[in-house]
Amino acid sequence: QVQLVESGGGLVQPGDSLRLSCAASGRTDASFAMGWFRQAPGKEREFVAVTSWNGDTTIYADSVKGRFNISRDNAKNILYLKMSSLKPEDTALYYCAADSRLVPLMGGLGDYWGQGTQVTVSS
Repeated sequence: QVQLVESGGGLVQPGDSLRLSCAASGRTDASFAMGWFRQAPGKEREFVAVTSWNGDTTIYADSVKGRFNISRDNAKNILYLKMSSLKPEDTALYYCAADSRLVPLMGGLGDYWGQGTQVTVSS
């Protein structure tokens, strides 16, 4: 079992930056791919970014490419999402997820999920 806890969300203005964190505990000795997803009110959950267990592979949704950066510190068991040039359409509940397989994780089929952290972008 892996437990995931997100933090770092908040209310920011358009153009601001924010960094989300996801702390993993439990079976952190396993080589899990990890990723971020988000869900806006009235919309389905969507893929944001994923990284392989060693960080060598990172994949982004087109909507965030060039603005968001996913990274991980395996020594601390923390996943990060640095978000820059935030837009109102980035407003959503952001979830961290993990799975031993990267492709299913990208498809939203990860085995482990956090509870989410709210990001609101508004002037």
